[in-house]
Amino acid sequence: MYIHEREHWTNFTWDNDKLSPILSSVRYLQGRLLGRMESLGFEFIEKATLESLILDVVDTSRIEGEFLNPELVRSSIARKMGIENAEFLNTPRNIEGIVDVILDATQNFEQPLTETRLLGWHHSLFESDYNGYQQIVVAKFRSGGMKVVSGNFGREKIHFEAPSADRVSHEMEQFLNWLTNENSLDLVIKSMIAHFWFVTIHPFDDGNGRIARAILDMILAKSDNSKIRFYSLSNQIFKEHKRYNDIIEKTQKGTQDITLYLEWFLGCFERALLSSEQNLEIILDKAHFWDIHKSININDRQRLVVNYFYDNYTKEVGFLRTSVYAKLANCSTDTALRDLQDLVSKEMITTEDKGKKTNYLIVSPKGLRIPKLTSNG
Repeated sequence: MYIHEREHWTNFTWDNDKLSPILSSVRYLQGRLLGRMESLGFEFIEKATLESLILDVVDTSRIEGEFLNPELVRSSIARKMGIENAEFLNTPRNIEGIVDVILDATQNFEQPLTETRLLGWHHSLFESDYNGYQQIVVAKFRSGGMKVVSGNFGREKIHFEAPSADRVSHEMEQFLNWLTNENSLDLVIKSMIAHFWFVTIHPFDDGNGRIARAILDMILAKSDNSKIRFYSLSNQIFKEHKRYNDIIEKTQKGTQDITLYLEWFLGCFERALLSSEQNLEIILDKAHFWDIHKSININDRQRLVVNYFYDNYTKEVGFLRTSVYAKLANCSTDTALRDLQDLVSKEMITTEDKGKKTNYLIVSPKGLRIPKLTSNG
């Protein structure tokens, strides 16, 4: 029996004693991170918000097996947010659509989610009546059955069967009424219940997961009471997407007691916040670095390379060497060497000898090793 086949299936229950400690931790991390963000100044708030939104858009799509170009996503978000000095590129409709949905959810979180707005989100995701080669109904609730299936043809595994199409309008009316009028729940808990409730109704032919996570983001933005984005829950969900799918399936086949689901989701959110705290350390270190050296004259190549290694701190980008600098700055190795030696003389970078080769490290105000991760480069 699926949960939606039970009488009064949305009368969800949970064990507050199990959830309270982790909810308190999550709320503490939210407040601490937002407070630190608000102290950064407009330029760095804008930068951190942009990076978080890029992660949201890219990873909510990756969860569904769609891989978007992050630079095109960056361009689309920067253009729509009016960020100056952004490189504006021509972006395909599928990127524009999911960016529109995520921006509306997180930047207009105070507006109620009506059926009209929800159908607009669906239209943004699917401008035509096709998703790839499959025809779908766009901006309308589904008119047929819906099953979540995996496996090859003839060996399919049914993970979930959604409520019949004749129930969808009523179920969505109940859901949207609850979303608008339920004011007694903690908003973090409410966001996670809303996500589960929506994916269980599965009201559309396609796009249900992305819209469910947009609803999640919308209510979490409301819980922060801020348009500043300083974490990406979709990024953490993607890292744990197998467990994410498993816990939803298990809960959909269970009773109205959704303690395990909420417990996992709160843990996932906590891990997202802790990861974002690490990212914020890099943003703060970078801000401090440029503040220390604001009166020092350097060229555009030098600034580009320093920013590159700060912006890619969590990625494996190789050693900072003369050859790497030359490639990044599009210059000769002689020019690269002069630039690097100039940065060393200005105490912006330092050297580290590795055998016959010299590595360069940024002089981090917080003592971070930048570049952090290195290959055999």
